[in-house]
Amino acid sequence: MCTFPLFLFDYLTICDKIKLKYNIMNSNYLDSKDVEFEGGIKMTEEKMVLPLLPLRGMLVFPGMIINLDVGRERSIKSVDTAMGQNRKILLVAQREAAVLEPDSNDLYSYGVVAEIKQLLKLPNGALRILVEGTSRARIEKIYEENDAFFEAEYVEVESIVEADNEIEALKRMLIETFEQWILTSKKINSEVLLTFKDQPNPSKIADMVAGYLTIELDEKESVLEAIDVKARMNLLYGYLCKELEIANIEKNITTQVRKQIEQNQREYYLREQMKAINKELGEGDDRQSEVDEYKSKMAELDLPQDVVEKINKELDRLAKMPPMMAESAVIRNYLDVLLSLPWNKFTEDNFDLKLAKKILNKDHYGLDKVKERILEYLAVRALKKQIKGPILCLVGPPGVGKTSLARSIASAINRKFTRMSLGGVRDEAEIRGHRRTYIGAMPGRIIHGIQTAGCSNPVFLLDEVDKMSADFRGDPASALLEVLDPEQNNSFSDHYIEFPFDLSNVFWIVTANTLDTIPLPLLDRMEVIQLTSYTDDEKIKIAELHLIPKEREMHGLSESTITFTRDAIYHIIRDYTRESGVRNMERKIADICRKAAHRHVTEKIKCVRINANNLYKYLGPAIFIEDDLTARAEVGICTGLAWTSVGGEVLKVEVAATFGKGGLQLTGQLGDVMKESAQAGYTYIRSRAKELGLSENFYETKDVHIHLPEGGIRKDGPSAGITMVTAVVSALTGRKVRAGVAMTGEITLSGRVLPVGGIKEKMLAANRYRIKEVILPKLNLKDLEELPKNVRNAIKFIPVEHMDEVLKLALED
Repeated sequence: MCTFPLFLFDYLTICDKIKLKYNIMNSNYLDSKDVEFEGGIKMTEEKMVLPLLPLRGMLVFPGMIINLDVGRERSIKSVDTAMGQNRKILLVAQREAAVLEPDSNDLYSYGVVAEIKQLLKLPNGALRILVEGTSRARIEKIYEENDAFFEAEYVEVESIVEADNEIEALKRMLIETFEQWILTSKKINSEVLLTFKDQPNPSKIADMVAGYLTIELDEKESVLEAIDVKARMNLLYGYLCKELEIANIEKNITTQVRKQIEQNQREYYLREQMKAINKELGEGDDRQSEVDEYKSKMAELDLPQDVVEKINKELDRLAKMPPMMAESAVIRNYLDVLLSLPWNKFTEDNFDLKLAKKILNKDHYGLDKVKERILEYLAVRALKKQIKGPILCLVGPPGVGKTSLARSIASAINRKFTRMSLGGVRDEAEIRGHRRTYIGAMPGRIIHGIQTAGCSNPVFLLDEVDKMSADFRGDPASALLEVLDPEQNNSFSDHYIEFPFDLSNVFWIVTANTLDTIPLPLLDRMEVIQLTSYTDDEKIKIAELHLIPKEREMHGLSESTITFTRDAIYHIIRDYTRESGVRNMERKIADICRKAAHRHVTEKIKCVRINANNLYKYLGPAIFIEDDLTARAEVGICTGLAWTSVGGEVLKVEVAATFGKGGLQLTGQLGDVMKESAQAGYTYIRSRAKELGLSENFYETKDVHIHLPEGGIRKDGPSAGITMVTAVVSALTGRKVRAGVAMTGEITLSGRVLPVGGIKEKMLAANRYRIKEVILPKLNLKDLEELPKNVRNAIKFIPVEHMDEVLKLALED
């Protein structure tokens, strides 16, 4: 409890805890001498000796009355000695309050002579004394030979007072400032001011003010040692101004705190009223319980600090908002999204390469390049734990297993799998989300996929990236640049969540049927892996290992109730499902299983055996009849090889030369590149008319019509260049195109044959149609290494560099 000293002029109640110690005793005179002080006033100093009481942490001024608790043994003996004489004692402050046994060096050189007014013995052996300061004293010598208590030789010092206007001004300023301090700090009863105003002695006023001030002990000692009253008042005025400034600051802080407390109390009172009203209405305290539930969820998650601050801010808004406001639903949706995201949550990868390889081989037959790339990634992760997730782009025709391969990759490396289809996406907000200012705003599908996966490192499949397009709502392909850039996706910004999210640990897999429609900046960020068409042997293996067991299980059949021979599977591939992948084959197998299940139930047939002879009973007549147009030589009809988005295909080119005015007509839904290739080939024929046995002006008398059948299918590309030239030369010269020959290659105006793409798919198509010879550009020989061995053995490959070579090889004499 804070207490203040009592003066003779203001006899107030004193706190027992303050330890200011004063005692004035009658002293023994030793000697005296005359001393001249500043101002010319002469006074006589008399040296006296009194018991000394060291004070810890406080200082007593003349005129003060205060209670002191005395507990140290030497201090108690000093008090007892003073009581045995005439109750006077010398009070001197210690420089350091922590010193338990002080000596002469630990005491200040000035003190106060005090008189003990009252003494009380406490139960613990200590003493409580009431003392009154009477006069200043300068310590001349301290006697420490007496171990029982301190004694000190001192000289009483009287204040120097010059009665002038400056003293009066200082007095008024001191009282006025002291009054302001009392009213501001409110630490002292304002009635004290009445005593100050009635006191004419400026020295006593200064001592009274110093006693009440809560300044440092060194500062109080400097006031005590100031003999000149004018200097004392100047010094004290400086301390008082500083304390007043501190008191004003404390008052402002207290006022602000009080206002905040009052506001909190008011809000608490209003909330309690709202609780009572809701309770009467039967609504309960749902809002507070909802906020508490959000906070408990937040405490369980390892959220970034900025996200925690944002959630707390939104919870404060939600708590103050009426439940029926539409904005409260927006805040709840936002909080649900933030708390459902897997911040800093990861699954542990499987670094067992043998197990991963076993899983990949079990789920997919072939696809060696992709499997090798996945195992390489796992090997690097096993050596170095921190590595950015790869971005693979699987490009190939439909049905070759791109999507299912992504699932197998997730299973092999023990990661969660999530998928996003980009086919037909036109709005950029599908990728980046909508801002919360819009009605019905939600995060983008990237963040939604991460949210669904429940971890920050899933296998994320972006399916059909080549089917995206742009309109007035933005370009989603451009928004994907940040997602698929390893240097940027560690801080992906979604418009809805408003915080960067780390996508660098995601294993990105992108699928596409063709690279032509993918923007180059986006394609540059991905590692492209080509998936080619399956060969017939691969399709048979896939059917035996995967498709037939899967369809058996789905239709409630077993290996004992239905069996397929290899010939049956081969005829399904050749006669019913000519495709790059295996989707149609799976449908045909499912069709057979349904009919077998029907026979098993209705006819009680225990086992159905599917072979080449009874296949038509389940699938009907063959869809694709083996019509090998290359089996006979014809004029103006040449077989080419094409590469489409669904794999390789045989392309027939028909040319008719009629009398006319030299026109060139192209039909069959041809693209610009193919038209330009036909025109370049026609110009080559005109430049070589003499060598080919044509009249030099044939182009003025002959009309040439080039047609590619199946006109409902769009065709484009330069790879049919040599095929069209061969067919045109055959029609103009009447020379037949040799049977069993197909060709592919781009032609230039000078007749050079340039390399083309899709060699593997084209050769697989040639093998499917039982073509025995293929003419191809010499620079494409290196691409034949990708072909299966049985295909390379079944076809004779003839490399060429010039169109003249092609005509010699393809046309009969």
